[in-house]
Amino acid sequence: MALFTKESLERLRDRIDIAEVIASHVEMKKSGATYKGLCPFHDEKTPSFMIHQGDKHYHCFGCGAHGDAIQFLTQHVRLSFSDAVESLAERFQVKLEKIEGTEESKGTPKAELRRALDLAKQFYQFHLHSTPEGKKALAYLKDRGMDLAFVEAFDLGWAPSTGGLLKRWLYHNKVMPQVMQEAGLVNRGDREFFSERILFPIKDYQGHTIGFSGRKIREEVFGGKYINTSETPLFKKSKVLFGIDRSRKRIAKERRVLVVEGQIDCLKLIHAGLDLTVAGQGTAFGEGHVKELLALGVKQVFLALDSDQAGIDAAIKIGDLFQKVGVEVRVVELPFGEDPDQFVQREGIEAFLKRVEASTHYLSYLVKEVKKTTEIDSAAGKAAMVNEIATQIKKWEDPIMVHESLRQLAKLAQVPESFVCVGELAPRSPLIRTTSLAGKFDKNPDQLLEGEFLRTLVYSSKGHFMARCQEWLKPEDFHAARTQEIFQALLKRDLSGLSPESQALLDELSKKSVPEAKAEAHFKETLQKILDRNWLRKREEIKVKIQSNRYSEEEVIELVKQFDQLKQTPPKVIDG
Repeated sequence: MALFTKESLERLRDRIDIAEVIASHVEMKKSGATYKGLCPFHDEKTPSFMIHQGDKHYHCFGCGAHGDAIQFLTQHVRLSFSDAVESLAERFQVKLEKIEGTEESKGTPKAELRRALDLAKQFYQFHLHSTPEGKKALAYLKDRGMDLAFVEAFDLGWAPSTGGLLKRWLYHNKVMPQVMQEAGLVNRGDREFFSERILFPIKDYQGHTIGFSGRKIREEVFGGKYINTSETPLFKKSKVLFGIDRSRKRIAKERRVLVVEGQIDCLKLIHAGLDLTVAGQGTAFGEGHVKELLALGVKQVFLALDSDQAGIDAAIKIGDLFQKVGVEVRVVELPFGEDPDQFVQREGIEAFLKRVEASTHYLSYLVKEVKKTTEIDSAAGKAAMVNEIATQIKKWEDPIMVHESLRQLAKLAQVPESFVCVGELAPRSPLIRTTSLAGKFDKNPDQLLEGEFLRTLVYSSKGHFMARCQEWLKPEDFHAARTQEIFQALLKRDLSGLSPESQALLDELSKKSVPEAKAEAHFKETLQKILDRNWLRKREEIKVKIQSNRYSEEEVIELVKQFDQLKQTPPKVIDG
């Protein structure tokens, strides 16, 4: 992250018109000295998101969201801090100063890189529309179903075969060679990176060009079908999602996304109205891209990849990345050998939408594809298939996703649930007595979390855990009645008076031991989760009061202060 001087940041904050910044992303209406709009941080029908004229902060009286323009760009637009600062400095004409001696102070300002890339985009557009080579490229695009309106809407261009023209244009506009290289337009050998290719600008959330993807239209041209800008300070292949500038808003609103492989697939679907579509760079879709979409609140993913073996393998891999973090995945199946663009050209967008509606759940798709390479007619083959998929599922992070997926696997494979270890627990300790109620208690989320914490207290030989936890927790911090009762008994060092239900819970906890080597980490992790949960619930209680309309304006302001204070002091378990 770039390190800016305190003075330049203060100058920037003084110059920013926060209402102008937010109005670019949220529809705001002026009422007296206040701007009001629907909060972008939570779903609401009555505007509670406000900015007071002359103020430097926004505040939502619905969810408690509060911050300045920089925080808005980092939290809503998902820019990094340095990108948000540089974007605002460029917009409000404030010169930023970086702390001398840092690595960041030595590089070219991102605003200069963006300017170079924007000039290159203009150059490529000119050569597509105004040169003989470009006319041939336009004819190719027209044959692929991309008319002039489409080409202009998405700023497509053409990199000419004659070298040196782009550099001359950039020199003319006072772009230095170092900037050309850092922007990825010229390689270290001083040769222009793109030649004789149709160019698709790659843009960030705000619509700034940060790189290009070039597609050749003649096989004789050197290199792969597609080549992309090399890694630059602006373009990080592992994070950049093609099409996000057009699709971010709808993805964040509907919490779902359609993922495709190619740039043409992506643009065609966006142009047809599916402006919740993104693409990685080919099949190279990884954890960084997943994190970017999770940050937008995505809960459901549709994969519409090329229907060839590479696309099938990619669907299995990408689907696993999302399922692993608890996001539902569905696979849009197309006729073998076709991609979304080809299918839409042949069948139309309505037919594609029907395919989306009839998409296959990831686990069903996975089972079907694994069956193709496994001799499931034999007992050994079927066992191998079930074990392979069950092993994959057990690596997922969300316990409910794992449990339900194992149950679904058993159903799809037509085997008993116990064969795929649904609900499997570690052997119980022979030293703990049982009751007829064991295993019958209601596993609500609070009880599950608090039970995991108590497991370490009761069944670890590390006696200091009990003393340490008393620094952080009181009985009222336990929200489940049975775990609260057990904790109170532990404080009294007497478990003999537990109710039958709490004793049953204690028995159940004994079925899964905590290895001594991991006891310390498990103690800290579960304690932190309880503290975080209670902290979040206190914040939620204040939000409810703010939304209730039962308090005066002065009382609401006091509640907002309490909320902000709480927000700034999250709990943190300190090693002891």
